[in-house]
Formats: sequence, structure tokens, C-alpha cells
Amino acid sequence: MAYVSSAVSKGRIASFLWQHLLLFISLYLMTLGVVLCIKSYLGSSVISSLPLAFSIAGSGGVMPEWTVGGYTVLMNFVFVVLQVVVLRRRFEPVQLFQLVIGFVFGWLIDLNAGMLAGLECGSLWSKATVQLAGCTVMGIGIAFEVRCGSVTMPGEGITVALSRVSGTPFPKMKICVDTALVLLAVAGSFLFFGQWRWNIIGPGTLFAMVYVGIVVKVTVARSKWFDSVVHYVPGFRRYVFGLARYIYQRRK
Repeated sequence: MAYVSSAVSKGRIASFLWQHLLLFISLYLMTLGVVLCIKSYLGSSVISSLPLAFSIAGSGGVMPEWTVGGYTVLMNFVFVVLQVVVLRRRFEPVQLFQLVIGFVFGWLIDLNAGMLAGLECGSLWSKATVQLAGCTVMGIGIAFEVRCGSVTMPGEGITVALSRVSGTPFPKMKICVDTALVLLAVAGSFLFFGQWRWNIIGPGTLFAMVYVGIVVKVTVARSKWFDSVVHYVPGFRRYVFGLARYIYQRRK
């Protein structure tokens, strides 16, 4: 029986690793979309608007010279701390894993920024195309991230926490949180640069606020097949169980 128990344990480990590999791929798609929106210069996505404002201010010597990914990690850390403050004893320790997710998210933003460093959008047409591509990829990544069923992103976590405490439905609270991030980015633009920066908050930002949600909704409705992918462990569990059964029968 010890061998069977060991096989079950290894099967769970394999399932955990497989699930989080898919989560990593989902986060990669999300951050790729984030960087494409930034490169369009029509306005960043909501989640990256505040980190982008701080990062540009850093390059001008107003703030510490961190990357967008670095400030994103800091923002996600603040989100988790706020969840602890808001929920207090209702905060589940497992949600501290959001810190890891937030760090990986920020790191992947910088990775994709480096990979797309040569991408330049000269015409309005090219900017619009890159913005559309970024929002589409981001929406697909978010839909897959939700279906991975792991710990939520810190940005979603703080929305859930505020929704639980206030009794406000999640969709309405999501709008409030997104609006607050946009307003903070606008305030940061005036504070750091003395003017509105359209590459931080622009028409692309408003487009993303609407279009990304549509992509997520459509993708979730059409990606039920992804559930079977999440719960599939490629061969490992079957072989381990078979080997454990064989050894157990040989010992009888």
C-alpha cells in the first residue's frame, strides 16, 4: 500500500506542476498583450498604466529607475498587503502565493519588453493593429488563467477582497478598481510630467477596458476543452500507477 500512496502523492505533484505550467503560459500571453499595448503608444492596459507612469518618471530621474515589470511587482505586493488589511482574519494564508504570481507577472513583462524592443509603430494604422493584437492576446491569456484554477492574480484578489467586505458585486467592484488605477495613472502623469501623457492613458486604454472583457467572455465560452487540458497529466500518472501496481503485486 505504501507504493500506491507514493504513486498518488507523485500524481498530485505532477498535476500541480502541469497546472502551473499552463498558468505560466497564460501569464506569458497576458504580459505579451500588456507589452503590445504599451508599444502601441495609444495607451497602456489598465493593469500596467500606473507602473508605466512610474517607470517613465524613473527614466527621467523623478522616481527610482525601475522597469515597468519592477513597478508591477511592487504594485502587486501592495495589492496583497491591502488584502491582508481589508480581510484581516478572513485572509487565507494560501493567498500569499499571489506574491509569487505577481513576481512572475512582472518578470514576464520585462522579458516580453526585451523581446519586443525593436517593435516600432510609426503610423496610426500600425499602432491600432498592435493595440488590437495586444488586447486580444491579453484577453485570451486572462481567460486561460481563470480556467487554470490556481491562486488569483493580486489585482483580482484585491477586487475580491473589497467585494467581500463591502458586499458590492464583483463586476461592479472590478469597474471601481480599474477606474481607480486609471485615475491614479492620470494623477501620476500630471504629478510627474505636468501634463496628460497619452501613451500612458489614451484611447487604447478605454478600448482595452471594454474589448478585453469581451475577448475574455468569448474565449471562456469557447474554451471548455481547456478544462480537460488542465486536468490532464501527460502519461506520468498512468505510468506511476502502473509501476506501483506491478511492484505491489510482485510483493504479495
